[in-house]
Amino acid sequence: MSRTVISVENLSKSYRLGVIGTGSFDGDVKRWWAQMRGTPDPFLKIGEADKRHLMNETIWALKDISFDIQEGEAVGIIGHNGAGKSTLLKILSQVTAPTQGEVKIKGNIASLLEVGTGFHPDLTGRENIFMNGAIMGMTRAEITRKLDEIVDFSGVEKFIDTPVKRYSSGMYVRLAFAVAAHMEPDILVVDEVLAVGDAAFQRKCLNKMSDVGKDGRTVLFISHVMPSIIRLCHRTILLDEGKLIQDGSSSNVVSAYLKSYLSTSAKREWANPDNAPGDEVVRLRSVAVRDEDGKVSEVIDTRHPIFLEVKYDVIQPGLHLLPAYRLTNQDGTVILTTMDIHSKWRSISKPKGHYISTVRIPGNFLADGNMSVLISINTLSPTIEHVYERDVVTFQVVDSRQDDSASGGLKEEFLGVVRPLLTWNTIGPD
Repeated sequence: MSRTVISVENLSKSYRLGVIGTGSFDGDVKRWWAQMRGTPDPFLKIGEADKRHLMNETIWALKDISFDIQEGEAVGIIGHNGAGKSTLLKILSQVTAPTQGEVKIKGNIASLLEVGTGFHPDLTGRENIFMNGAIMGMTRAEITRKLDEIVDFSGVEKFIDTPVKRYSSGMYVRLAFAVAAHMEPDILVVDEVLAVGDAAFQRKCLNKMSDVGKDGRTVLFISHVMPSIIRLCHRTILLDEGKLIQDGSSSNVVSAYLKSYLSTSAKREWANPDNAPGDEVVRLRSVAVRDEDGKVSEVIDTRHPIFLEVKYDVIQPGLHLLPAYRLTNQDGTVILTTMDIHSKWRSISKPKGHYISTVRIPGNFLADGNMSVLISINTLSPTIEHVYERDVVTFQVVDSRQDDSASGGLKEEFLGVVRPLLTWNTIGPD
């Protein structure tokens, strides 16, 4: 039976805007005395009297949050910027204290919250490894046994005896993550700081965090990359304006977040044809990503088909105009290019008028990730591009990791730019 390792009860955190130190003890005393007497702050530089209320304005980064996390759970924390995600992790990591409520933690925590946290800039990489291990209660012999593995994972072996203040942000993050993940913490807390690293290292970190979870340890992970959340975390918590909005399975919570909290970028329209992409031959009217029900959708389950729709006006008749799409993923890799070359319009010129062209991308074909769409409308022989619009719409493909998807319900990483559901045939035994 699993045990509760993190218990959060009615947690709140507030900050007072504008209240910072003056830089000296004498100045802080003068500011305090002015506040006690009700006289103007002698150090207030902003000048306008109507801004002085900022000195007493309170904002709540977190408000009345409660949840429990069990041993061995991998939990994602998502929400837009300013939702309270980083504040929550800082409280759980004991970097800052709550204003109200209670947090109970069983076990030691290794945290990777932001570049610069946890390392002393004047110490070398090697010295910082030993310092962090000692803080976590490890003996020098235990740290020494882990040293080679940590250095190898981080890839900063050439600089391990250099003070970390001379590291680039990428080197710093690689070493900091390697230390946090290899010290065998009971709870591993990772913020979006991994975005500093390159794509290969991010993939390496996700694999390591997955291994940590399989070992029965607990992982808390903040990310804006929803495929990473779904792959790593069975459960996700959604925050908004400091409040807990939803707590449940990652596929359900991510879907709700993408539909409700991200601005719709799956459709683009041009009301004024004079400003629309195109030329004297053809002009765009709209481009949209639609689901199988015909609704505009910025997030689509990889199991379901995707429909790319373009509406355009042919201004000059008599040309063989062919729409085309190019899909590119978040790594900049071109996934596919498709053109309307099999329709009757390849051999028949288009009369003047309004047209709608739609292409269907089958379900269980694309891998999960962010997709950007390029639209072009061309004539062939010779090829002339009358419309060429990059990033005209974007959408996200999400693999819910259900049994009927190409991933078969498995949480492991599946490499490749597509993930088709292929037919296998096995014969045996002899």
